[in-house]
Amino acid sequence: MRPSPQRLDDVLKASDRFFGPGKSGRAWDWLLHEYRRARVYVDVDVRRMATWPDLAAYGPQEVTGPAWPDAPAEQRAPENGTAPRVDVAKLSRKTNSLPYRLLAHRGADGYPVVVPVEIVGRGHTGFRLLSPPGLLPPGGRRAGLLAHSFRPQNVGLAMMTFTGWLTARSGTEALYAPHTSTALAAPANRTVQALGNGVLAKHGVWRAGRDGTGERLRILAGRQGQQES
Repeated sequence: MRPSPQRLDDVLKASDRFFGPGKSGRAWDWLLHEYRRARVYVDVDVRRMATWPDLAAYGPQEVTGPAWPDAPAEQRAPENGTAPRVDVAKLSRKTNSLPYRLLAHRGADGYPVVVPVEIVGRGHTGFRLLSPPGLLPPGGRRAGLLAHSFRPQNVGLAMMTFTGWLTARSGTEALYAPHTSTALAAPANRTVQALGNGVLAKHGVWRAGRDGTGERLRILAGRQGQQES
């Protein structure tokens, strides 16, 4: 089910509050058409939200919604082992300039748990993470790690995302062995960034039509629409 034109317009209007007024004009409207109109919506049904007095998650926790879950059971190690599968030293240099880090894993109740962490060291076994007390689950498990940086109006954004294996060493310290990594960076110039967004969106739509991704997304959206009706 395609998003309605009204919903697309509402999202673009709302984004101006955070990103500033978008580029406009005959050339810009053509270049940014796919970026603005060929969108896949992801609706998130938030069940629980935790807040702390500061962004580092230290201090008393307040939970809105279901109670904070108990510690999940330890997971079975992957067949290929838990050791890093990418160059930790190289990735560490790239993450040094990204000040915000988030760790995510599956909670005992099946919902994702996302908490802030610090990268306080690295070695051949992975990144050494530090977290506020009570937020790291004991034992080993699959987990995701995000390091990112956002400037005002999302100009000059940069991020790195990892999948890997988390091993808690204590209630506040853990070892994270990255298995995969992806990176994204945008120049700190609104005009150049808008040009890049337009070109990448056009190429993405073309590629999705060529490899069948677009058709698969339409089928999935249709199924979702039937379930909701």
